[in-house]
Amino acid sequence: MKEEIEFDFDEILDEFRSGKKLTGKGGLLAPLIKQLTEAALEAEVESHIADDVLSGRKNRRNGSNRKTIKGTSDGTFELETPRDRNGTFEPQIVKKHETTISDEIEEKILSMYGLGMSYRDISSHIEDIYQVGISTATISLITDKIISKVKEWQSRPLEAMYPFVWLDAIHYKIKEDGRYISKAVYTILGVDLEGKKEVLGLYISENEGANFWLQVLTDLQNRGIEDILIASVDGLTGFPKAINSIFPQTEVQLCIVHQIRNSLKYVASKNQKEFMKDLKLVYKAISKEVAEEALDRLDEKWGAMYPIVIQSWRSKWENLSYYFKYPAEIRKIIYTTNIIESVHRQFRKLTKTKGAFPNENSLMKLLYMGIQNASKKWTMPVWNWSLTISQLAIFFEGRLDKYLEV
Repeated sequence: MKEEIEFDFDEILDEFRSGKKLTGKGGLLAPLIKQLTEAALEAEVESHIADDVLSGRKNRRNGSNRKTIKGTSDGTFELETPRDRNGTFEPQIVKKHETTISDEIEEKILSMYGLGMSYRDISSHIEDIYQVGISTATISLITDKIISKVKEWQSRPLEAMYPFVWLDAIHYKIKEDGRYISKAVYTILGVDLEGKKEVLGLYISENEGANFWLQVLTDLQNRGIEDILIASVDGLTGFPKAINSIFPQTEVQLCIVHQIRNSLKYVASKNQKEFMKDLKLVYKAISKEVAEEALDRLDEKWGAMYPIVIQSWRSKWENLSYYFKYPAEIRKIIYTTNIIESVHRQFRKLTKTKGAFPNENSLMKLLYMGIQNASKKWTMPVWNWSLTISQLAIFFEGRLDKYLEV
């Protein structure tokens, strides 16, 4: 019979008040953790032997093994693990060859990794907290467990209908064949029929192009999406055509903010303030007709000086002007892809200390953690969703009927 360790609450409290630590190496709770763990193991082996006896198999206790348990918040201690004569006892609370009694450290590592901390900083913090040294290689192996979750997440089924979808790309340096190249990470953000935001997928390609977007959209369709009412995208050439080849009924709204930024690249700095004043009359007009009149005046005044800018607005006008036909609630949602920037800001927050990535998996597992962080804030529908979905049901008569539960 093992010697019982007395746990006197008043004595523990006095020592705690005198400055002794509760947890960590030499902490007040370490003896209690040891006793509780060994008591649980004793109960496990007794239950196992009792099951054997009831089944007609002879079995009995056969001493114990001793091993060092490390990496808990209560320091390192010697643990006695009971054995049985038949050698069939498999402890569950601390499995064979296991040297920690919980997943606490792994959870802490993944939590710190999800905050964008480097492996070196994580290792330092773990040593400070648990008095256990963990190599960066071990931390890498632990964070690699996220990869299977990423692959599962990437292939999960999607809803059949998303009223709004935004598509945009963010770029990173990734090592490939011994050199670092810039690759585009394609982010797809959707709003479901309940008004909740959801990142539908992440895809990596060497270049951002309409051909690859076609593959992305095909994958979304294969995962269950049947219809999208409105897709908001940047001004990438061929983007609207790529979307409509997969979802022919979808309205594709080009991002006004992207269009403005691209326009100003070709306007001399001395003229930008005046040009923007005139351009604002176009994209802030109360209707498409008023906007077209303002665009004509913009052409008359600036067309000879900046023909590329005016031509860009005219050639893309169909996809730039969809939002004019909707009320303010819908206009605010679709006229720009800025809503997806909240996701990209979370990405940048996590990756700002990383100049480049050794492979795609190392990037994807970090971005996946960024999505989990961002998703925690998406508990409520987008603003005024009840009114918005009612308006959509009118504008897209019949398209929502089969998906809405009324």
